[in-house]
Amino acid sequence: MQENKEISALFRLIDDPDDTVYDTVSQKIVSYGSGIIPNLEHLWETSISEEVQERIEMLIHRLHYTDLTRDFTEWRDSGHHDLLFGALLVAKFQYPDLHTTPALQEIEKIRRNVWLELNSFLTPLEQANVLSSIIFSYYRLKGVEMAYTNVDDYMLHKVLESKKGNALSNGIIYQVMCDLLDINARIINIPKQCVIAFFHSDYDGDHTGHPQEKIHFYVDGATGQAFSHNDIENYFKRINVPPVAAYFRPQSHKRTIQILLEQTAKCFDLPANEYKQKELMQLADLLDE
Repeated sequence: MQENKEISALFRLIDDPDDTVYDTVSQKIVSYGSGIIPNLEHLWETSISEEVQERIEMLIHRLHYTDLTRDFTEWRDSGHHDLLFGALLVAKFQYPDLHTTPALQEIEKIRRNVWLELNSFLTPLEQANVLSSIIFSYYRLKGVEMAYTNVDDYMLHKVLESKKGNALSNGIIYQVMCDLLDINARIINIPKQCVIAFFHSDYDGDHTGHPQEKIHFYVDGATGQAFSHNDIENYFKRINVPPVAAYFRPQSHKRTIQILLEQTAKCFDLPANEYKQKELMQLADLLDE
């Protein structure tokens, strides 16, 4: 952005000790939009004050967050909630300069390898075996414990780079593959788990009975391991929760991304990062059904 007299004057006031003055200055700078970020980056490089640099970093973050909020709003209001695009939007919170092409190329590489092994004569279990074999054995995606010590476990592009993710991020990759290959399998609402259910071919979400009646079997999002109805029933007994129908209905992609935002927020529990936790929860609230 071409620097004018107003921008130069605003930049001179970034170090003003009066909070009221700084609040006014920062709001005005943010109002210029993300086009002003290169100017702020140049100012950061030429500044010798750590306090000024910290304020500049926060201003740049606010500008990125404003753009991300708009992107999430557009994604929420779109007719089709593309799961891969939503997950990459979450990654842009922590990596605002993210170039998505490498992640998209990795996804396409996996999709093509799975597609080459599929045919119309395979049973759902055979389809699941192909998916899990390619994703977790051939591609070597590893499952790690669901924890909040490493935010990269929730960032889809980082999971694809490191080939290491938790149940949620790996489960999203598995779901993306099912979407791309027209396999009738969806993440469902099992408490504290990321489980993909393989539904009967005629199930479209409008079944009036218990949706479990329309499920062949289940797959663990972290590892791709298949398990049975008995395994699920034993899990519900172990956690002492009744297996009501709501837990077996397909989870919307919007809800999946909302959960990804909520889980990512838990990585920012230190006082210095509380603002990030709050912002991620605001994005999650933006996606309320």
